[in-house]
Amino acid sequence: MKWSLYALLLGSFLDLLIGDPHGFPHPVIAIGKLISVLERFFRRLCPKNTRGEILAGGLIWFFTAAISTAVPVLLLFAAQRISAYLRLALESVMCWQILAAKSLRDESMKVYAALKTAPLPDAQKAVSMIVGRDTERLDEPGVARAAVETVAENTSDGVIAPLFYLALGGAGLGFFYKAANTMDSMLGYIEMPYKNIGLVPAKMDDVLNYIPARLSALLMLAAGALLGMDAKNGWRIWRRDRRNHASPNSAQTESVCAGLLGVRLAGDAYYHGELHKKPYIGDALREIEYEDIPRAGRLLYATAALSLVLFGAVRFLLVM
Repeated sequence: MKWSLYALLLGSFLDLLIGDPHGFPHPVIAIGKLISVLERFFRRLCPKNTRGEILAGGLIWFFTAAISTAVPVLLLFAAQRISAYLRLALESVMCWQILAAKSLRDESMKVYAALKTAPLPDAQKAVSMIVGRDTERLDEPGVARAAVETVAENTSDGVIAPLFYLALGGAGLGFFYKAANTMDSMLGYIEMPYKNIGLVPAKMDDVLNYIPARLSALLMLAAGALLGMDAKNGWRIWRRDRRNHASPNSAQTESVCAGLLGVRLAGDAYYHGELHKKPYIGDALREIEYEDIPRAGRLLYATAALSLVLFGAVRFLLVM
């Protein structure tokens, strides 16, 4: 419907203007609570062995995805019965809450401000809010690297992939993706007690992000060229290092960002006190610095703008 295109544009504008106000009700919190309830239920219901836990994870994924999609679709249907303009307003708010461009940039800029003006422990605390690794061992370049990696990776699954699904299927499909991504964030760990129950959520997240991650990489390359960054090196590093990650998708945008900035990302990291050996992404043509954080933020915004133009055009063709 044409209203979904208008809602996508308005929602994107609201995201860039307002972001994610603290204290404002957010549907992802409700999705997270639903996942927790279903996890407790199916852990009790299913056999406590490997196959039973994998089954539990599959059931959690199915019911979370189904409910998270059905609720917004039914709300939009009801709104449409009352007024097309009410539907537009409601779907615009939904699109706004699915996207995370401004909040991602704002949180990374808190790390930038702490590195620039505050003691290192303050910067370590700030970056711990946006990464999953242990941060107390990180030096200043390590903190900057962690922040840049997060912006680069989440450009895809926090902004471009949601835009992709919103353009294809409106807020309903957008929430379907958001639910799958949230399940991966909460359950998709390789350590116990989530190793088995998180298998289906992790694999489904890989599937749903496969195309958007690669589109994000190409769009980021184009955005970098428009911003005057080293697009040639970005292309070279992407071609070489886009598979240097346990996830089939995460290194797509990380490798482009590393090449465009001329820095080296990734490498070994501590998680819950345990060292995880990880390959590097990119070449250290220079030492990473805290100014790379706002550079990554500008790259995020430029990539999002190009994506909105491309996906908006696709949505326009779909509703013609």
